[in-house]
Amino acid sequence: MNILVTGGAGFIGSHVCGELLRAGHRVLAVDDFNDFYDPGIKRRNLAAFGGGCNCETLDIRDAAAVDRVVGSDRWDAIIHLAARAGVRPSVLDPGLYIQTNIVGTHHLLEAARRHGAGRFVFASSSSVYGLAPGVPFREDMPLVQTLSPYAATKLAGEHLCGNYSHIHGLRVVCLRFFTVYGPGQRPDLAIHKFTRAIDRGEPIPQFGDGSSRRDYTYISDIVQGVTGALDYKDRMFDIFNLGENQTTTLRDLIAHLEEALGKKARIEQHPEQPGDMPLTSADIDKARRFLGYRPSTPIALGIPKFVEWYLNNEKRS
Repeated sequence: MNILVTGGAGFIGSHVCGELLRAGHRVLAVDDFNDFYDPGIKRRNLAAFGGGCNCETLDIRDAAAVDRVVGSDRWDAIIHLAARAGVRPSVLDPGLYIQTNIVGTHHLLEAARRHGAGRFVFASSSSVYGLAPGVPFREDMPLVQTLSPYAATKLAGEHLCGNYSHIHGLRVVCLRFFTVYGPGQRPDLAIHKFTRAIDRGEPIPQFGDGSSRRDYTYISDIVQGVTGALDYKDRMFDIFNLGENQTTTLRDLIAHLEEALGKKARIEQHPEQPGDMPLTSADIDKARRFLGYRPSTPIALGIPKFVEWYLNNEKRS
């Protein structure tokens, strides 16, 4: 297949590109290499492919540039992973998130429609569930209220995807990712940030009393779900949860990191942050049935794998 991956130099995107290349697909990664975190990290992600993955610098807020790149070839699939990420930064600058995650997604959908892309896979987020009633979260739950601008932009992206599928016949799969971690994880995310701080003997910020729970999902399991979406043919538009199907408290997450590092954490207590969800929990039955999704790395296995990567790679850099 001929596949365009937006955000292809990022954490999730580079893992997706790597798997697609190993499977023999032709891949073009696009990324804007913004300064949300060190763009050199993204360039190293791509360098690991040894020239096997073509890449183009592209800001999806630029409609003409998006149309040019999408129109440069015939794409069997567009995997749209590019986004401004993070709940807390979105509270500080919601306009940037709206422009990138909503307007940018619209530019890609319009270009996909205009140039006849075979299918469109959209990376959404568990944050869209917000104050959904009850857990685990199911794809058919009513979504009454999101809790952050980031979450709102992801839900808006899903709705735009549904519009383009219904009106223009574009085949679309939306994937709701649940707290992804693993080798290469962004340095600003909790597991990476906590690992670095514990290893250095620095305090780690704990927001709230440590009882908040997350469905942490290992990167290889997410990649399996993304590639499974490329073969989905049941409905023209559909939505799937990609999670690990178990939840872990913040307190227990820190304990896993302490055990893997062989060091105790110094906790710096902070109040709960606006926009944070107290609980995420994925019902993945639908993804199991239709995407062949089989997550295989629970947190007790995933954290030691991440720490091993950190000690062998990140700590030395």
